[in-house]
Amino acid sequence: MPNNKIVSQQDWFQAHKAHLAREKELTRFRDRIAAERRELPWLKMRKDYVFETEQGPQKLADLFGGASQLIVYHFMFGPGADYRCEGCSFLADHIDGANQHLKHHDVSLVVISRAPLAEFLPYKQRMGWNFDWVSSYASDFNFDMQVSFTDKQIASGDTTYNFEQRALKSKDLPGISVFYRDENGDIFLTFMSRSRGGDPLIGAYHYLDLTPKGRNETGPYHSLMDWVRLHDEYAGRHEMQDACCH
Repeated sequence: MPNNKIVSQQDWFQAHKAHLAREKELTRFRDRIAAERRELPWLKMRKDYVFETEQGPQKLADLFGGASQLIVYHFMFGPGADYRCEGCSFLADHIDGANQHLKHHDVSLVVISRAPLAEFLPYKQRMGWNFDWVSSYASDFNFDMQVSFTDKQIASGDTTYNFEQRALKSKDLPGISVFYRDENGDIFLTFMSRSRGGDPLIGAYHYLDLTPKGRNETGPYHSLMDWVRLHDEYAGRHEMQDACCH
């Protein structure tokens, strides 16, 4: 149990009122960062990437689906992958709810992985996800977005991730990339976020941040790897299902 000080109602009120000023400061700062993000320079996309989708081959422009803005989540799922990334899956669990609104606000949201489509569609069905998940297997898209790396890059240590050159061991890493398509059909990379930059898209984290124990990531990794599981693998889930069925 957290060892917080227990005080009178008046002291409680004053302490929380004082803290509210800090919360408001954070909100205003977040608004300023978002405004600065929208003012960042853009990069024109010059390659004609083709993706494997459930509707057949599509180009990057097709992924916009009529919207002018496209958010891509790079899901860690390489060819022949024998793992299912808990972190990517944790974030992906939050996509469908947001997507009900984004698609009505000039935003298309697509998940992209490097594995062939046939390798991850069964997992998508297992998880019950409805978002569009496409494969970049036949293109350089993941490598150009610096979320996938060749054996040669990894061996040489010549890998750049989250705007830093660093030695990496994984061939695939997560991230978010945002694009804009203008009235002439030109496409621009407007923003990218890697590493913990995906935290704002994980609503469960923000619920936990309201609680006394917080995220409770106590080790050994001190991250979501300490406790997050695929949503159908939490202990007791199947027992609860059996009880409901009977």
